[in-house]
Amino acid sequence: MTTSPANTRPEPRFFVLIPCAGQGSRAGTAKAKQYQLIDGLPMVRHTVQAFRALADTFAAVWVVISPSDDDFLEVFPDFNHGNEVLLVGGGATRAATVLNGLKAMVEQPGGAALGDWVLVHDAARCLVTPEQIKNLINECRNDAVGGLLAQKLPDTLKAGRDGRVASTLDRSDKWLAQTPQMFRIGALIDALQQAGDTVTDESSAMEAAGLSPRLVSGSAQNFKVTYPEDFALAEAIFERRRK
Repeated sequence: MTTSPANTRPEPRFFVLIPCAGQGSRAGTAKAKQYQLIDGLPMVRHTVQAFRALADTFAAVWVVISPSDDDFLEVFPDFNHGNEVLLVGGGATRAATVLNGLKAMVEQPGGAALGDWVLVHDAARCLVTPEQIKNLINECRNDAVGGLLAQKLPDTLKAGRDGRVASTLDRSDKWLAQTPQMFRIGALIDALQQAGDTVTDESSAMEAAGLSPRLVSGSAQNFKVTYPEDFALAEAIFERRRK
């Protein structure tokens, strides 16, 4: 997809895309993990609330769910109003879900331009804060490529083989990728189309296209709730923030 004059604006706008179509099988929950309660609310409500706190910053917040999802509108009866858009367009993989959402953003009448920015954020990173989101935007809004929140690897890194340590790796240049990840919509569509469904984040697609996204320091608390023990940790962090 190439940029045309009719689909650009002098001042790029900012959009949010939250892929919310996964099942989270590693979490061991009865329903999709994004609907499990954390601190009294379904996880995805915490996630969306961080972006709602910056509503004036974004032209629209999109959430992409699976066609088989019967839970989202029960959790969010107030969604899909104003600058919030719900798309029933989840794909077989995260990359497919994101690509479907990006294409819909551009194709919608009066929708996003290819030169606008999109912040893609995991529904299961429910501990992201508005301050972290603003920091990413400020660091990347004038960048030629865009970037992502990430954390310098704090631990000694081992390579394994057959359940044993094979070697110790240099961690000095290693980062843990987080989200949001912020790129121009047109460039990200092109990168995802070229990279295919195997990439697990947007940065990987941009890297495969020969680009080098900016690393913006995030927080250890912005982790992806993945395993059963992660729920208790997220609960504890929310409780501490309230105090």
